[in-house]
Amino acid sequence: MTQAAVHIPEKLFFKIGEVCDITGVQAHVLRYWESEFPMLAPQKNRAGQRTYRRRDVEMVLRIKELLYEDQYTIAGAKKKLTSEIRGASKLKVVTPEMSAALVAEQQQYATPPPAAPAPHAQAPAPTYASDNERAPSAPAFAVTDERRAALKRLRDQMRDLLTVLDSADAALKRRPK
Repeated sequence: MTQAAVHIPEKLFFKIGEVCDITGVQAHVLRYWESEFPMLAPQKNRAGQRTYRRRDVEMVLRIKELLYEDQYTIAGAKKKLTSEIRGASKLKVVTPEMSAALVAEQQQYATPPPAAPAPHAQAPAPTYASDNERAPSAPAFAVTDERRAALKRLRDQMRDLLTVLDSADAALKRRPK
């Protein structure tokens, strides 16, 4: 982001007024953006108040940047965010510290390619003693703090993607036929 870094407090949930203070966007603008951007969907508590999560606040900051600084239209910002979310889901999360360890592990467990089967030969299907028996699993890898953090980021991205898909499904169901 080109704007100055914004400090988001370490909290699980934020009220709309807190999000307004953090992002510098008025509440009515946030409510309008919720109607325009399906990826911005704060949950509501039992009292009906919006509860924003950290990723919602980050999404508000990104929308603000696209609209106010990069001068995107609402439609253009929607397309940009959708492509960013799709692109992020295709990326493999690897920190620089992890890359050397991953390469070493991949080389350690790499197996040579199988020999080419004879012409017209058919590989036998694997057989197991019972239905409950499982196929051999891949080697287990040590879970490091870096991997745990990368998996948490991936989990959050997947949740964001599910939110977008759920919003799109809901929008399609609301559309008159």
